[in-house]
Amino acid sequence: MTQEKNTTPMNGYIMLVLFLILFFGGLVVLLRIPNFFAVATVVIAVFMLPGFVLVNPNSSRVLLLFGKYVGTIKNNGLFWVNPLYTKKKISLRASNFDSERLKVNDKLGNPVMISTILVWRVTDTYKAAFDVDDYKNFVRVQTDAAVRKLASMYPYDNFADDGTDEDITLRSSVIEVSEALEKEVQERISMAGIEVLEARIGYLAYAQEIANAMLKRRQATAIVAARHKIVECAVSMVEMA
Repeated sequence: MTQEKNTTPMNGYIMLVLFLILFFGGLVVLLRIPNFFAVATVVIAVFMLPGFVLVNPNSSRVLLLFGKYVGTIKNNGLFWVNPLYTKKKISLRASNFDSERLKVNDKLGNPVMISTILVWRVTDTYKAAFDVDDYKNFVRVQTDAAVRKLASMYPYDNFADDGTDEDITLRSSVIEVSEALEKEVQERISMAGIEVLEARIGYLAYAQEIANAMLKRRQATAIVAARHKIVECAVSMVEMA
């Protein structure tokens, strides 16, 4: 399998000076004494022009020659390459992705609304350019799939009356859930040469149709827990008397 290959092109400033000499020198000669040499000089200079490429910091250019991968320019500056090369720009900067709010079921089957915030960047330009069709859309689709899977792994909240004793919940275990989400997304998008810098839940709430019922349930659970605590304190005071 082909791997990313860093290439060092020719210095663009030297080639720019050469281009100016050929173009304007040939043009002056052509205007004064029209001849084949002057015409050829101007044509060569014009042919050189598409070979100039400007690479900004944290950016790259993937080079192709008639469909064959030649290499990737990751250094920033002005360069000159074969004018026949096809140059594809791929950013190496960190990018943010704020997913849409998805309606999914948690581990207990309760419908919840959830979205995620993902920070990512390209680390392998070959994989990003050729192993997937559209790496940005690939990130979006795989992130949504990871969020759906994550939501089904944990309950939204831990109620004492639902027969579960979950240590990790979507609402309260922020660090654990974020780590699980980051790992899941990374496994899915690594084939596209992309690194996950951060992944976390951006929005989390019960779906509208059960939100009121779950709020009342949470309030009732809190009241029962408070009463239970009062009883425990009363029993302790009696035992100490």
